[in-house]
Amino acid sequence: MTTNTQHVYQSIAKSLVDHEVKTLFGLMGDANLFMVNDFVRSHAGTFVPVAYEGSAVLMALAYSKFAQCVGVATVTHGPGFTNCITALVEGARGHTPMVLLCGDTPVMTPQNLQNIDQRELTKATGAGFVQMRAPSTASEDIANAFYQARLERRPVVLNMPADFMWEEVTHTKIVKSVFDDPSLVLEGDNLDDAIGMIASAKRPVILAGGGAIGAEQALIRLADRLEAPLATTLKAKAMFNGHPYNMDIFGTLSTPEAYDVIDKSDCVAAFGASLHHFTTDRGKLMKGKRVVQISDTLADIGKNYHPDAGLLGDAGLTADNIVSWLDEAEIPPSGFTKELNSEALTAHPPATKKTSKGGTIDFVYALEQLEAALPTNRILTTDGGRFMTEVWCRIKAPDAKSFIATTNFGSIGIGLQHAIGACFAVPDRPVVLFTGDGGFMMAGINEFNTAVRLNQDLITIVCNDSAYGAEHIQFVDRNIDPSLSQFEWPSFADVATALGGQGILVETEDQMTDAIKAIETRNRPLLIELKLDPDDVPRMRI
Repeated sequence: MTTNTQHVYQSIAKSLVDHEVKTLFGLMGDANLFMVNDFVRSHAGTFVPVAYEGSAVLMALAYSKFAQCVGVATVTHGPGFTNCITALVEGARGHTPMVLLCGDTPVMTPQNLQNIDQRELTKATGAGFVQMRAPSTASEDIANAFYQARLERRPVVLNMPADFMWEEVTHTKIVKSVFDDPSLVLEGDNLDDAIGMIASAKRPVILAGGGAIGAEQALIRLADRLEAPLATTLKAKAMFNGHPYNMDIFGTLSTPEAYDVIDKSDCVAAFGASLHHFTTDRGKLMKGKRVVQISDTLADIGKNYHPDAGLLGDAGLTADNIVSWLDEAEIPPSGFTKELNSEALTAHPPATKKTSKGGTIDFVYALEQLEAALPTNRILTTDGGRFMTEVWCRIKAPDAKSFIATTNFGSIGIGLQHAIGACFAVPDRPVVLFTGDGGFMMAGINEFNTAVRLNQDLITIVCNDSAYGAEHIQFVDRNIDPSLSQFEWPSFADVATALGGQGILVETEDQMTDAIKAIETRNRPLLIELKLDPDDVPRMRI
């Protein structure tokens, strides 16, 4: 423990260093500007200045995932905080640990124009809240916020009254360790039931969710022992790349062949997956089969689909434990994989054309071309919108740790911010973002210049059907004029160039060739605008 006297804003900056924070995302205001300045000037920290406060939280969420640490953002009070609400919900529902250092209006001036009850607002998002109690407790309160974020796996708002900042305090280094539960070997009736269901299965399938990332090899050992195919939820996309019986994404996003295999299976062993209704196709894929669910979070077992057996445990350790029991009991493999066509398991229907009407490119054709041209070591992220499911199915990620889908709250306009956070977390790899025209106009356009200012290796593909596609197709399905869902946007390629990046418009095959060349020769943030026909974009597979 070390101590020295300084101002509260300096103690806050020093506390960030104590927690090994190197990158801070944010927007400065009355309550945090001196802290940010000290973090940069006195501690050589990196500050990423955003255009909109919510962007700072979203960038920190992505940074948390890709840097494998607690991401940190900072904003000021009142509207600075209310602009973060959607981002905090996204983080809370995604179980992402991060800390938001949020200014608050001075305690002694409750009539302040920007005063609002920030604790109550935080509650509504599902995030945690820690109040800075006094100037003298600043470092302890920050330590509590980091501890709570890691322990509860969610964002935590640290509320910092602005009138504390110039008070003098004795800084104390405080860092609190999270004590993980011991990794016990499971035993008992639940384990016996689960092993019995798996061992007796004739056509078992191994399913991995986001909670199983890191347990790939143990799950592969179990699948090979059982001769069972492997699949993932969306959040664990690319986890089993290269395995001969990898089926990719399980559920509504499966290939036709994989969907048929899953439908015919008689047992699903799900590790680290909450069995959301998109995964189970609203329960249809689970009918007629035994379901074993393994999770390290008790609340996730039976949350969306009630399994036949539920085990609370670590995915990798549990998989290896099951293999040991199968070996000890000399259970023969199922032979299921011998019936399967491994190449067809991951084959989505190919494009049947190259262009659409009115000077637009066929979306599936464009995705096939981009899949072959984009850097193989990419980080992949997507915004929300009608375009996203085809991207998830047709654009690969190198592995599960290289992909993030911004789908926890169903919001659009949050993808580019995640992409920039990923850029800072993994600076030696290119980041690829797919976004829609509506999402880019909503909140992507204001941060594209942030990527330019900070010289990030970002490739943004705007899937521009000049419409809010999900709404457009609902009008069309009911024979209602869809014009209210359509927009005459500016040229996104021209906007990207005006913002300091490089913009390429693609509405013909020749322009697709130009876009591929631009990917290869890029030296600044690149935006590729795919001009699409709103009546010709494939429907969402969810």
